[in-house]
Amino acid sequence: MKHLKIFAALLISALLFSCSKEALNTNPTSGISDETAFASVDNAQKALNGIYRILYTQYTNQHRDGHGAIMINLDAMGEDYVRTNASYVYHYQSYRWLAHRNSADDNVNAFTYTFYYIVISNANQIIERIDGVEGEAATKAVIKGEALALRAWAHFQLVQLYGKRYDATTMPNSQLGIPIVITSSTEGQPRATVEAVYTQINKDLDEAISNLAATPASRTGSAKTHININVAKGFKARVALVMQNWPVAIKFAQEARAGIDNLMTNAQYTAGFTDINNTEWMWGIIQPADQVPTYGSFYAYMSANFNSAFTRVNPKLINSLLYAKIPTTDIRKKLWWDGTTADRANFPTIASQTKVIYMHRKYQVPDVATRAGDIPYMRIAEMYLIEAEAQARAGNSTAAAQALLPLAKNRDAAYVLSTKTGAALVDDIMVQRRVELWGEGFRFLDLKRTNADLDRRGTNHKLDVANIMYVPAGDPSWQWLIPQDEINSNPAIGPANQNP
Repeated sequence: MKHLKIFAALLISALLFSCSKEALNTNPTSGISDETAFASVDNAQKALNGIYRILYTQYTNQHRDGHGAIMINLDAMGEDYVRTNASYVYHYQSYRWLAHRNSADDNVNAFTYTFYYIVISNANQIIERIDGVEGEAATKAVIKGEALALRAWAHFQLVQLYGKRYDATTMPNSQLGIPIVITSSTEGQPRATVEAVYTQINKDLDEAISNLAATPASRTGSAKTHININVAKGFKARVALVMQNWPVAIKFAQEARAGIDNLMTNAQYTAGFTDINNTEWMWGIIQPADQVPTYGSFYAYMSANFNSAFTRVNPKLINSLLYAKIPTTDIRKKLWWDGTTADRANFPTIASQTKVIYMHRKYQVPDVATRAGDIPYMRIAEMYLIEAEAQARAGNSTAAAQALLPLAKNRDAAYVLSTKTGAALVDDIMVQRRVELWGEGFRFLDLKRTNADLDRRGTNHKLDVANIMYVPAGDPSWQWLIPQDEINSNPAIGPANQNP
């Protein structure tokens, strides 16, 4: 932990006063003192902006493109994202279920661990100091609220990966989770229990929501790069869903979309998923063309129309069995090629591109000359899905069907209110979730939290490419190993506390 936190302390100096790519260098030759960083509310705001820039910063190589790279890795570990072939190494070891179980892997295992602790460490500096900064109390409250929400979000991401799943039937969840880091101290912390981590996450989110009470629900453009009260409530809904706390998940999923309940039109749905001004986006990032790395970025790997070597030979596909479950009247079916010549005309043309049935066109850069684009982190659609799933799992089938209806009807004009109950209704909601959130970084986490098997068998996954076709629920490999550098450098953990 110690080396990660020193690294994070350097980053806040590097990010404070500039948005340029050069200022995101993780090894600055000179830094701004903490006193300068927190000498005014304006400077504190710039420090906060720096954390958001961390989310899309590339760290040392193409594998490590901030949170966007982690989103791709997590979907690659599921069954709904399908690789065309084995060419190029990016996200490949995640697809094959190797990187997360290799404690010496730097590009996925250690990078993910380091990345979220960088966010946490920078947030801690703001949380600890903002109350003593000269300035308007209301402004300071919002800055602190955003920092608390970011700290909670980062701990939440980490505990889902490196700890065992939260199980509401086993209380308390005493299995080892991750170190809780809520101060700027560089002293290594032990692994806390999963229960303790979730307790801290909820504490931070509750305080964040209180601090963000005055933030506007409806926002456009660059304002959506920052967390407001609706996004913080969206985090609460996500956390409650993982904890199987159905009433809290329902409550906060409803409140998260209050005042912003604008699902996108069908025309917007097929427009490329790269515009933060989309009415349905709650939180995302804008990666300007002058800040995109020379190689890499989310859209260099996930777009359907940027002409990169990776996308030419390895278009990303949807699971063929999942595709078959999408009604032909559903706009979402149009995001993947049905294999016909007629439908091929609806998809971008890239010279020398491999053309494969089920290839997507969900993500498209607005300018084919650059790999830059906005990336969605939270959308209103997810809140409908959380509410519907929580209602269904709580046994409230009628309420679950009603909760799902607005979203499902928006995507498919022919959709009618479901009369299913119990497991059949839950299954339908999960299919809706899988289709809706394809490529947005949720699938591995959804499989783990629901204690479901990974099953790629009988689909368009190829054994020689995928390596792993089936992993039973509860298998030790659902836990990511703690990075070896952390084991070696943090005496509060040590080899004895590595995951099995």
